[in-house]
Amino acid sequence: NPVPEDSVPNTVIAVINVRDRDSGDNGEVSCNIDGDLPFRLERSSENTYKLIIARLLDREKVSVYNITITARDRGSPSLWSQREVVVEVSDVNDN
Repeated sequence: NPVPEDSVPNTVIAVINVRDRDSGDNGEVSCNIDGDLPFRLERSSENTYKLIIARLLDREKVSVYNITITARDRGSPSLWSQREVVVEVSDVNDN
């Protein structure tokens, strides 16, 4: 579902569940997003993160965001995986 461009910062737009079947450090996973995007990831429980709007959106500037989320475990060597989340911004008549 598109996210309205007038959504306020701190709005949760997605919940992401991560898991690693290993035990110990190999099973502890952290997630992050790279780049200067108006979003942030916030851990909400051991295996769950929230994708949150960090600053105001402007559909006239950017109408679609491709957000790459990287999950990495604490093992040695560290294993990781990436997934892309596409966020469409819907227009709100601001005239």
